[in-house]
Amino acid sequence: MSDPVILIPARMASTRLPGKPLADICGEPMIVHVWRRAQEAGIGPVIVATDTPEVIAAIERVGGIATMTRADHPSGSDRIHEAVEAFDPEGRHDVIVNVQGDLPTIDPEAIAASVPPLADKSVDIATLITEIKREEEKTDPNVVKAIVSGIGPTHFRALYFTRATAPTGPGPLYHHIGLYAWRRSALQRFVTLKPSPLEIRERLEQLRALEVGMRIDAALVDDVPLGVDAPHDLERAREVIAACKKHH
Repeated sequence: MSDPVILIPARMASTRLPGKPLADICGEPMIVHVWRRAQEAGIGPVIVATDTPEVIAAIERVGGIATMTRADHPSGSDRIHEAVEAFDPEGRHDVIVNVQGDLPTIDPEAIAASVPPLADKSVDIATLITEIKREEEKTDPNVVKAIVSGIGPTHFRALYFTRATAPTGPGPLYHHIGLYAWRRSALQRFVTLKPSPLEIRERLEQLRALEVGMRIDAALVDDVPLGVDAPHDLERAREVIAACKKHH
């Protein structure tokens, strides 16, 4: 059995929304909402990895664990690697689930769905996909497409990821959701690798893993979590969370 730990990288220097992790949503910072969703997934301890003391204070205020990491990491994967080595130097946790810090409305069940594909020992990394329903998303380069081969009704093997519209011909297209469950050994290997040619060309970090022969499997989930990248996304997240609070 695996022993997962959830890591949430939270960086203050977002280009489109500076100070994003601390943006207020219904009276709490965004990073606290993400932390709560991760806690609700119920798969293991949750650690926020940041480069800012204010983020640590916000998480500790609600009883969570946060750890300081270097400010100069090139990617979230490097940040969570530093954090997990500090939090768990003995290597007890063999699966690391990387939940982006800008998904305040993510379904906890989607977070939990990322772990089961790793039951197959030949899978290095697991991620999430959902079927694209909206026509305009099929040609939108900001919607990353996962080209996959079916293993079971909700379990797929990822062959490639692209910003192009692919594969061609009739059939579903899948939107890749950038949440990853790493086998710890795969993360340790990944952070030692240089960015690969296809990764640089497509601007997709996961291609570095595919190019060296790592296996990525994907679990199919119902919908795409709302990523907060710009001020209008933040307004939308506030509406969604306010509506949820009314129902509870």
